[in-house]
Amino acid sequence: MKTASVKEPSVISVDDTQKPTLASGEILVQMHACGICGSDLEKVFGNYGQPSMRLGHEPAGIILDVASDVIDFKKDDRVFTHHHVSCYDCTFCNHGNETMCKKYSETNLSPCGLSEEYVVPAWNVSHGGVLKISDSLSFEEAAMIEPLACCVRSWKKCFYQEGDSAAIFGVGPTGMMHVMLANAKKFSKIFCFDLNDFRLDFAKKFHITESINSMDENRKQKILDNTNGLGVDVAIVATSSLKALEDAIDMVRKGGTVMMFGVPSKGAMINLDMSKVYSKEITLVTSYAASDADTKDALELIESSQIDVKQLITHTYSISDSQKAFDHARTGDKAMKIIITK
Repeated sequence: MKTASVKEPSVISVDDTQKPTLASGEILVQMHACGICGSDLEKVFGNYGQPSMRLGHEPAGIILDVASDVIDFKKDDRVFTHHHVSCYDCTFCNHGNETMCKKYSETNLSPCGLSEEYVVPAWNVSHGGVLKISDSLSFEEAAMIEPLACCVRSWKKCFYQEGDSAAIFGVGPTGMMHVMLANAKKFSKIFCFDLNDFRLDFAKKFHITESINSMDENRKQKILDNTNGLGVDVAIVATSSLKALEDAIDMVRKGGTVMMFGVPSKGAMINLDMSKVYSKEITLVTSYAASDADTKDALELIESSQIDVKQLITHTYSISDSQKAFDHARTGDKAMKIIITK
């Protein structure tokens, strides 16, 4: 079977690997679709700041085999598989910080989600990390469950009300999911920032207030003019750009919330005037990954048609063309969500 991995900086190797075998409690899944996300790009082209360098944590597919002691799943079930599942019994889990749990980072798909076949560990199987999907849901849509779940988790950390305003900095695939969630939560004004003209134009289809180039010298004034001089209630930074974080702090209203959602490079530094954060009483929060509970919420949003993720899928590549897929995702050339298929 073919498996994609990071060979060296900027280089992906697609190699023939040994077909995995099952231990007690495990299931074997044939990958049918797996999305490329920002953290994958950071692993390949950047300096990723988290322990795991495995590619592909948005996979969906069909169960090929189950261990003899697995009773909740069977061969031919259509499933989404979450790559990490926490313990729900440690200090972090008991405080709602499931993605900080030590067990969370230990429960990996093997060899990874970006493989023609992969094993889901027994812990994930028995602790909610595998979700059956309906026949009406395509595998490409199911591959969007995990990134949407990450967005869902971040919104749980924000303070907002119906009718509020939001600015989304970086309108790639997850940035657009934030736009869609803001619409679903009945935000009255949504502003989108990016350097990519295709993505700025793409965002205009989603009932937003305005798309603004991140280099526009009048970008802050445009926000003030549309918010009675106050700034936005919620600013979500869905990019690794620290300049975007600075803009978010500058453009959020007094007492507003800034969500740092995008993955910064390891060692990324910012020179920040903390007096501005303090005097404006800004709530600055971060959100890393998603719990299996968040994936359940995301699946419900997709299957109930509250969030139509199909609109975001612009390109698909075979696993053999993983390098081309990642290169394309890196440039963002006329692309939104890029999916790798079997």
